[in-house]
Amino acid sequence: MAPRAAVVLIFWLVTLMSSPIARADSSGPELASYYERHMALLDGVAYGWFGRGAPQRMRDTVVQVGVSQDAYFALLKDGSLLTWSEAPAQAALLMQGVASFAAGRSGWFAIDRAQVLWYGRAAGVAVRRVAADVVAASIGDSADYYVTRDGTLYVKGLAHRGQYGDGRLAATSEFMATAHDAVAVKAHTGHALYLRRDGGVMGTGGNRFGPLSSHGLGDKADSWGRIFDAAVTIATGSRHSAAIHADGSLWVWGEGFGVQPKKLLGNVTAVAAGDTATIALTGDGALWQWDGAAGPRRLVPR
Repeated sequence: MAPRAAVVLIFWLVTLMSSPIARADSSGPELASYYERHMALLDGVAYGWFGRGAPQRMRDTVVQVGVSQDAYFALLKDGSLLTWSEAPAQAALLMQGVASFAAGRSGWFAIDRAQVLWYGRAAGVAVRRVAADVVAASIGDSADYYVTRDGTLYVKGLAHRGQYGDGRLAATSEFMATAHDAVAVKAHTGHALYLRRDGGVMGTGGNRFGPLSSHGLGDKADSWGRIFDAAVTIATGSRHSAAIHADGSLWVWGEGFGVQPKKLLGNVTAVAAGDTATIALTGDGALWQWDGAAGPRRLVPR
């Protein structure tokens, strides 16, 4: 590995292990994508759009954005977690004192400032304490995951596609430890990725379209397998996945891109994946979107 790449990788991994990093459907707090709903955070302003539309201004004083299939989410500077379906002015308060969060099909996770993980389903419904010492979490379509400070990865949910990664094919009622040395985790339609301390990207679950590269291709993998190396962050959509390499380059694999990881762009700071869309931010502040393999096209927020 080149000296600069090594320095960048060490910096990112130290950052990951020293702060809460639950993200909503993307590699970082600046982007979110889930099926056809997308968000981007630019200079503290949250923008949202659907499909191939143009990003529309939604909320100010935001530090993290997120989406589910039916709603937008925003974490404000004061620790308030909000959600809305169409009108940002009618946003509902989900929780206060939040440091970071993740959203998805079954509900949302929030990590508070003491690194306690909470789970909620809707506004006005009591949240449930899940675990302590949590640094990362992800809500998938079929299984949910979180990572504790010591690097242990936990999972609960459906297991029929190998989502647990430990050979199990039956669901459990409680979260189960499934891997170690993790710093981040992302999940989507029947599959999941996690990022190891050494920069390795591991995957398990359904792999009909290649979101796990060649690992279990055509059906499923019921154990974690290594897919990519020297990554600093990861994201996964419904049928494809992405990683940012330590040198700042964006790599993708899965439907529309091919089974083997393919380099798309350099100087990338964040990435998110939805149904067929991939969105990315570059170091110059530009926002890009691929629609399947077509693109990229630069998005101009309104």
